[in-house]
Amino acid sequence: MGKTITQKIFDAHEVDRPAGRVRVLSLDRVFCHEITTPIAINDLAATGRDRVFDAEKIKAVIDHVSPAKDSKTAEQGKTLREWTRRHGIKDFFDVGANGVCHAIFPEKGFVRPGFTVIMGDSHTCTHGAFGAFAAGIGTTDLEVGILKGVCAFKEPATIKVEVMGALRPGVFPKDLILAIIRELTVNGATNHVLEFTGPVIDAMDMEGRMTLCNMAVEAGATCGVCLPDMVTVDYLWPFIKEEFPSREAALAECSKWRSDPDAEYARVLTVDGSALEPVATFEYKPDRVKTVRELAGTKVDQVYIGSCTNGRLSDLRVAAQVLKGHRVAPTVRGIVSPATPEVFRKALEEGIIQIFMDSGFCVTNPTCGACLGMSNGVLAAGEVCASTTNRNFSGRMGKGGMVHLMSPATAAATAIAGTIVNSELFKG
Repeated sequence: MGKTITQKIFDAHEVDRPAGRVRVLSLDRVFCHEITTPIAINDLAATGRDRVFDAEKIKAVIDHVSPAKDSKTAEQGKTLREWTRRHGIKDFFDVGANGVCHAIFPEKGFVRPGFTVIMGDSHTCTHGAFGAFAAGIGTTDLEVGILKGVCAFKEPATIKVEVMGALRPGVFPKDLILAIIRELTVNGATNHVLEFTGPVIDAMDMEGRMTLCNMAVEAGATCGVCLPDMVTVDYLWPFIKEEFPSREAALAECSKWRSDPDAEYARVLTVDGSALEPVATFEYKPDRVKTVRELAGTKVDQVYIGSCTNGRLSDLRVAAQVLKGHRVAPTVRGIVSPATPEVFRKALEEGIIQIFMDSGFCVTNPTCGACLGMSNGVLAAGEVCASTTNRNFSGRMGKGGMVHLMSPATAAATAIAGTIVNSELFKG
């Protein structure tokens, strides 16, 4: 019987099997940010274990509230900052050089096929797009990871999501993953890995794949994963070109992290990508999804474009394409946050930032702040936001606020109209 990519990664990293399906894995990367990591740092210090297993494998960033908005968030940043200096963690991205964690870490080439990655953040599953096993974990597991470079997991089964056909113009990876979550429900993939395959995934760039894997956790999944291919190699080539004589050689190495044809799955979900149209969430769960057509006319007060889901350059390009030559509705405030300084720089060079500003958007620095209702775009009670983020829980972007999740194209069109509406890119 063949193996899935997840089974192969578990086998290659196992250091202990203490009970049943529980396996202790060695870690290739431990990612850290200033909201969850300081708790682990302070506990390790208080118990006389202020050490790190490998400063080269730990990467850290200040991103959730950047710059700090009050004394508490300033203290969290200070704790992380001093810890990285104390232990010689050179890959630390402070204010000015920082970006949203799940965008800047892949952008820097820190994730590779076959890697194991943990972080005290539920959307760590984003990094599975590279053919890695990447999972969000709690404080205790984060402490062990920092100290020992290992983490225990109950080996998850895998749900294969096969996306057939081709996405129509105006339909994007965000629409696809929302449609998948609607099908699976918010608990449908609990204790499973979602493995995305099929012609639509093969044709998708890395940024689109990261969007898919980012929201796997919204169906309850431990991780989302895509099988590494030449698209993966091309993205990573600037970081791996000294390791291989050619891209083909790199592909051959990466291909060992592909699932076998006869691998066994807990379930196979087949999606007809050609039949999809733009969608958005309603109410307060990510599986509450309707077509944009059904939600058309829903009034919004704010439009937010950014986050670890849809704040990359391709997302900004699409939104700018829709916005160009238009103004945000007078009843709407638009906010855009490029996910990293590099995204911001390229958006400047391409004239994208100018388009956003000309349309009436507020352009803010890379930050997670608005997504979880901490800064840079918090809602008041009763306000409604059309957002490219990943969660629409009650109060997520501000107490009493409502969030409709959607693609950057739909968000941009909604900003212009003042109500939820399909973009002109979708002709269906």
